[in-house]
Amino acid sequence: MSNKTATIVGAGLVGSLWAVYLSKAGYKVTIVERRPDIRKAEISAGKSINLALSDRGWKALDTVGIGDEIRKIAIAMPGRMMHDLKGNLSFQPYGKDGQAIYSVSRGGLNARMMSIAEEVGKAQIFYNERCADVDLEKGIVYTEHTETKEKKEYHSDVVFAADGAFSAVRYNAMQKLDRFDYSQKFIEDGYREILLPANADGSYKIEKHALHIWPRGRFMLIALPNEDGSFTCTLFMPMKGDKSFESLKTKENVNDFFKTTFPDFYAMMPTIADAWGNHPLSALAIIRCYPWTHGKTALMGDAAHATVPFYGQGMNCGFEDCTVMWQLMQKHNEDWNKVFEEYQILRKPDGDGVQELSLQNYLVMRDLVADPKFQLQKKIESHFSTKHPDKWMPVYSQVTFSHIRYSEAYRVGNLQDEIIKKVMSSFPDIEEKWNSEEVEKEILKSL
Repeated sequence: MSNKTATIVGAGLVGSLWAVYLSKAGYKVTIVERRPDIRKAEISAGKSINLALSDRGWKALDTVGIGDEIRKIAIAMPGRMMHDLKGNLSFQPYGKDGQAIYSVSRGGLNARMMSIAEEVGKAQIFYNERCADVDLEKGIVYTEHTETKEKKEYHSDVVFAADGAFSAVRYNAMQKLDRFDYSQKFIEDGYREILLPANADGSYKIEKHALHIWPRGRFMLIALPNEDGSFTCTLFMPMKGDKSFESLKTKENVNDFFKTTFPDFYAMMPTIADAWGNHPLSALAIIRCYPWTHGKTALMGDAAHATVPFYGQGMNCGFEDCTVMWQLMQKHNEDWNKVFEEYQILRKPDGDGVQELSLQNYLVMRDLVADPKFQLQKKIESHFSTKHPDKWMPVYSQVTFSHIRYSEAYRVGNLQDEIIKKVMSSFPDIEEKWNSEEVEKEILKSL
């Protein structure tokens, strides 16, 4: 039996997956979790924003042989379905044929991942244990039971904080370090979830294999499919102001807003005002910090780089932390000082990159996807990329269907955006000749 030990704070998605990796390397893994065991509670499919698993996430799951278990609860979405004000639908593929992102319920996935951590990773999970403090140098996690107030200490060779955006490890220990950089920025928009039920016979009210978007400038409604025929929908809009969450005070306000802004959705769910209060209004923040490691302790996932959900990459980025940390464990033969040092130097630019990409994509989803000029730009990109795959990969594909570093995808994506806009502006009749050799040559000249 190995005597290597590890403590993970947080039994969420990243913590549960990382437990499997550590177990594979021969560690005895203990997980402490502030919440009760969610598998013993009734999880509603629409409890929180559905997640979109893409290539980076699948790679992390497949590396430890658990991808197929998760595929059982994932629904393929090869593109986005746009809903305009008149209820007209238009489908925009995300990538090439066969490429898709996958909708998974956060609650359902988390429950499955916890079971995998226990069964495959042989991890022991202690619930209702709040992290009160951490000795970063010695690898000691101090907890207090949320109900009995019993205090415990967990001693181990290494400690991993996978306890989310408002990490207790980071707050109680890391943020007290000298010269620790930390910032938290809330965007002006918030979100509220809505569960669109299945039809009476259990069938889907709208296309199952698509991520549905109702883009309305300053507002955006999205819907992701669940296994039971329902959709987890999320409304994003300003927290305050004339048309905002603050202004939707009564059932009448809610009904009027949906009737005028999302008429086809209202027709499917005329009970929207009754369901409005079923889920809390939530804020959205970008959290940045550095360093991510100290002594025997490292931050992973949202604890290190929480982002807004508009690229569907928060979980994928956290899972990629596991992939990178695992590769570094092999490279440095588990010399944790070297592993941690290279991990934070490598991953910090990518944590920043995914945050910038997420903010950018919010504007794309909210304001641009319905814009004919933007649609033409994407058409030109797609055409050029098909003809010259070695010279051009659209930024969405770089982020979603490749393992190119997020920081590199952000840099290249901005460069590509400049090139296409410049080329489009140099052809007054670009709508007619968007796929001509002339335009192609102009792009090649700019590369």
